[in-house]
Amino acid sequence: MAKNTALRTAALVAVSFTALAITVIVLLGKHVITFQMALLMLVALLGLYLGFGVLIAVYRFTDKLK
Repeated sequence: MAKNTALRTAALVAVSFTALAITVIVLLGKHVITFQMALLMLVALLGLYLGFGVLIAVYRFTDKLK
């Protein structure tokens, strides 16, 4: 059961990241935002997902130490 839940969580994270990235690309395509702004938004989105991923991994690791 835990393996299935972890797989489902990973899939949801991947889908949400992809949806947000596609939203930024669509806004760029419709000329709502500039190329520099789109690049900054994509880099920030990647940083948020990686940063929170590291925080969650560290939290789970320290929780197992107790």
